Amino acid sequence: MIPQTRFARSGKVNIAYQVIGDGPLDLVYVPGWVSHLELRWEEPDHARFLHRLASFSRLITFDKRGTGLSDRVPDDQLPSLEVRMDDLRAVMDAVGSQRAALFGYSEGGNMCMLFAATYPERTVALVTYSCFAKRIWSPDYPWAPTPEARAKEYEFVEREWGNQMDLARYIPSKMHDHDFVRRLATYFRYSASPSAAVALLRMNTQIDVRHVLPAIGVPALILHRTGDLDVNIEEGRWL
Repeated sequence: MIPQTRFARSGKVNIAYQVIGDGPLDLVYVPGWVSHLELRWEEPDHARFLHRLASFSRLITFDKRGTGLSDRVPDDQLPSLEVRMDDLRAVMDAVGSQRAALFGYSEGGNMCMLFAATYPERTVALVTYSCFAKRIWSPDYPWAPTPEARAKEYEFVEREWGNQMDLARYIPSKMHDHDFVRRLATYFRYSASPSAAVALLRMNTQIDVRHVLPAIGVPALILHRTGDLDVNIEEGRWL
């Protein structure tokens, strides 16, 4: 059964969220890039993942503004990471959560890092998976994609969004699973428009949370696959 979707007000924007489980720990899961709260329950692996988290916690999860069931925003007016981080606070307030462990995937991890640094009194612990400190190459952070690589990704996403995209880079173990590829294409179409997906990528390219990290004082766990083809393992080790 798909959990009930509710909405929290964050400024002038409605943020869609769900609460699953009744464990003793509040756990906020922040997805990466794009998401769709209700459609992801139709993917068996993802549903098992969420149920596992909810087995020991009160799991709180949401669609970030501009994606999924949350209010869309103009592609040329996407909010900063700081504004989107405050959406996390709005959802916690809506469900009466005073303190929670934060679990962020990809850019969701950056939101969690910023929240932990800004609201340490409301953060029990921080967990990130496949996350990074910076999303564009620089001499002192050489593992991130170059500007040229990011530009090619923008072009690829805008051209192929909503089609059965080549998953060799993102989910190589599923690239020959045609049913999965079809479901993922549908998931992407429902999660964001092509222009919104690219706009979000461009915004993520500007992320740099290196200055935030020293302010994080809660226990933190950094999870990263050694063979990650999208976010280099050295980025996880750097964190």
